[in-house]
Amino acid sequence: MARVPSLTVRDRIAIHELLARYAWALDTGDVEALVACFTPDAVMIEEVFEEPDRWVGHAGILCEGDSRACTVRSFAFVTECRGEPPYVLRFAGHYLDRVVKTGGTWRFRERIVRLWDGEVLARFPGHDGTRKPRRRPPQLTVKPG
Repeated sequence: MARVPSLTVRDRIAIHELLARYAWALDTGDVEALVACFTPDAVMIEEVFEEPDRWVGHAGILCEGDSRACTVRSFAFVTECRGEPPYVLRFAGHYLDRVVKTGGTWRFRERIVRLWDGEVLARFPGHDGTRKPRRRPPQLTVKPG
């Protein structure tokens, strides 16, 4: 079996750019650019509230893998930008991604967003590593299309 090359500097930069393209598309409402960040069989899982959402379809960044697929961990912050600054931080969490290189481009195969709690804090004083699901605020209820 042929050895798969490890991640190159070019791969790492391309993965950082994928995360930047995703964030820009999400924050500017560019649906086409957002969809282009995912493989056609991608899965998006939100494990924040009591009943996680799951979508199936088309900074401190850590990459572990090879030149074809890898796992990426990064921070997620959401601010509420209403009125005058300073703005309110509404969400602090992290992403756990599986990215793959298809057609020379890195894309998400799976993207999980989680609150900054649970196992990620297991070694932090005062935390036991248990995930504590939150009740979803009514304004964040996902309504069927």
